[in-house]
Amino acid sequence: MENRFKQSFVAGVERVAAWADLLDDINVYPVADGDTGRNLSVSLSPLRQANGEKDKIVRQLLLAARGNSGNIASQFFSVFYAADSPVRLKETVRTANEKAWKAVSDPRPGTMLSVFDALEKTLAEQKSFPDKESADRILSDLENAVRETRETLPKLKQAGVVDAGALGMYIFFEGFFRTLAGLDNAYCPVTEIFPGLLSISPAFHETLESGYCVDFVVKADAPSEDLAQIAAGQESAVILRDGDLYKIHLHTDDREKIRSQAGALGSVMIWEDDNLAAQIRDFMNAPADAAVHIMTDAAGSLTRDDAKKRGFTLLNSYLNVGDKSLPETHFSPAELYRAMSAGVKVSTSQASVFERHQCYASALARFEKVLYLCVGSVFTGNYSAALEWKKEHDPENRMTVIDTGAASGRLGVMVLAVQSFLARTKDMDAAIAFARKAVERCEEYVFLEKLQYLAAGGRLSKTSAFFGDMLKMKPVISPQPEGAKKMGVVRSRADQIQMALDKLAAVLAPDALALIMLEYSDNIGQVSEFRKQVQRLYPGAEILLQPLSLTSGAHMGPGTWGVAFLRIEEK
Repeated sequence: MENRFKQSFVAGVERVAAWADLLDDINVYPVADGDTGRNLSVSLSPLRQANGEKDKIVRQLLLAARGNSGNIASQFFSVFYAADSPVRLKETVRTANEKAWKAVSDPRPGTMLSVFDALEKTLAEQKSFPDKESADRILSDLENAVRETRETLPKLKQAGVVDAGALGMYIFFEGFFRTLAGLDNAYCPVTEIFPGLLSISPAFHETLESGYCVDFVVKADAPSEDLAQIAAGQESAVILRDGDLYKIHLHTDDREKIRSQAGALGSVMIWEDDNLAAQIRDFMNAPADAAVHIMTDAAGSLTRDDAKKRGFTLLNSYLNVGDKSLPETHFSPAELYRAMSAGVKVSTSQASVFERHQCYASALARFEKVLYLCVGSVFTGNYSAALEWKKEHDPENRMTVIDTGAASGRLGVMVLAVQSFLARTKDMDAAIAFARKAVERCEEYVFLEKLQYLAAGGRLSKTSAFFGDMLKMKPVISPQPEGAKKMGVVRSRADQIQMALDKLAAVLAPDALALIMLEYSDNIGQVSEFRKQVQRLYPGAEILLQPLSLTSGAHMGPGTWGVAFLRIEEK
């Protein structure tokens, strides 16, 4: 039963990750900044460690917590994670709920706190558990609690949606209780459970706010009263403690002052901040949902911001750096490359089949037709996982899956070109034909600084890497349907640039319409300078400066950069 409990936590977190985009899309309370899905995915990520030690998991929940929703949830789950049998559920939820309500200075009904209240109440009434009947009763009560949030908070009623944090907790607990009761496949799409409550009203408008949403962890011996003074007078303040670690969340107009004050009291271990005005502006200007939709893998050197602004869906793999494991688009590139340079163990892993299937279900529940431009099947199992799910769940053939044979910038360029074509034409059949041509014509060349990281990942013998680095050999590779293909070796940065220019010139005329993606790792300055040169040579091209996919970066290492390009034949 203990193992079933741990698997239930994993299922809950993976469902939240799969539906995170929907949570972001309806996140209007307390501020319409569209980040609840991200915050909950990051904050609950420690619960994916099915074999983790309880004390370690609880501490990691404190460190990972982000945003208002994430900090409240982390307090609930730091207690709830101790439940390891049905007998302990009632008392554990009661204690966890008390802690969640104390996490914020101004707790409000109509948020995820109401879902925790409903969970405590419904568990107290259950005489037997776990089985299908009790799981259905619990989830029915939680569903009602989520529905009521729209009527409880005026802002939600104005927007016409339920609270994103409350919905996130329902999604988690549905995964948790159905897994615990052995009902692993008994899921109805969230859109069918809450029809008419998951789309923002066109009449809704959010006033721009200044300042920053800040989350930081400070290791301090200072009295908690001194730390409390930092948060005094700030909006949405939360202060949490675990031993000598203090986690503080707040909204402020002066982030540098807050950082200075925190540094004066101890060592700032983690610092994250979001520009509220930019987030609100992006949320209000996000493209409206269309009937036809593009989905792809985050291995394509595309970011969450790209997906939000252009209106497509990203499916994450996971990046594991030391003890930290996050969906790749939620990880900081600077943190990854610092860790690699310091010799920290880094690896990548695919999302579970369950999480991937939930992602496909989420996309098809929200859009009439979906085109999934999948990372090359030689790199991951995503293509076969999508086809397996499609056989059972897509009888109307609404999802088309294309194995692009690509990764990193080559995949990203294809996706952006197809997305632009689909946004113009609204014709899915034509977009599919356009995509197949792009697969054939798109090229990419990735320039590595060292061979040691490919060797560490088992993609090159350590002996070859040793001699290659000694001889200052800089390999050039290209992701192809058969795998990462070696395209040559150069000896200097100047040789890399010349090879990139030669490859561009072989395909593109100076006046060509083209999409060119320049990818950087920890060398944005150098790649930015190269971008200026490319722009002068190809004034009619759209030239993008993008961070290299972190799953690619984890295998290729600091100093890597690349160029991917596609000649556009249709305006």
